[in-house]
Amino acid sequence: MPDSENPARERGRFDIGAIAAALPESATTMLVDTYLTDRPAASARVFRVYRPTPAHYHEGCDEYLYVLSGRGTFWIGDASDEAEFGPGQLLFFERGVVHALPHLLEEPVVFLSVDTPRRAPTDVIFVDPTTGTAQSFMARNAAGADPA
Repeated sequence: MPDSENPARERGRFDIGAIAAALPESATTMLVDTYLTDRPAASARVFRVYRPTPAHYHEGCDEYLYVLSGRGTFWIGDASDEAEFGPGQLLFFERGVVHALPHLLEEPVVFLSVDTPRRAPTDVIFVDPTTGTAQSFMARNAAGADPA
C-alpha cells in the first residue's frame, strides 16, 4: 500500500507492539514481515522469524535489527562469532556481510528492521543455495503471495 493510502505512515507513528502481535502464529516461510515505511532511501519493517535462518547476505543494503521479543543465536561474518541475542539488543551488518540465525531459543522472535537503502524483498542470497530461496525466506515472496 503506498504511503499516501496509510495515514499512520504519513504521520510517522506506529504501534510496534500491535503490529508485532498481528503477525501470524505460524508460517511456511522463514519469516513474515510488515512494512512500516518503504522508500528508496530506507525501509523499516517488523518481522517475525519462524525457523532458523541459514547463512545469507543482502547485496543492496545495510541492515539494523532491533530485537523486540524472543531469544536466539546470531552470527555476523563468521559462524565462530555466534552469540545469543535478546530483547533490547541491536544487531547491525553491512551489505554483503554473511549472517545467520541458527537457533531460536525463545519465541516469538520479532525484530524491528531498518534497511538503508531500501531492501527489495527478494534481495537475499543464500551461501548454500540448497538451504533457501527468496520464496522460502519471506512470505511476501512465496508463490501466490501478494507482492505489496
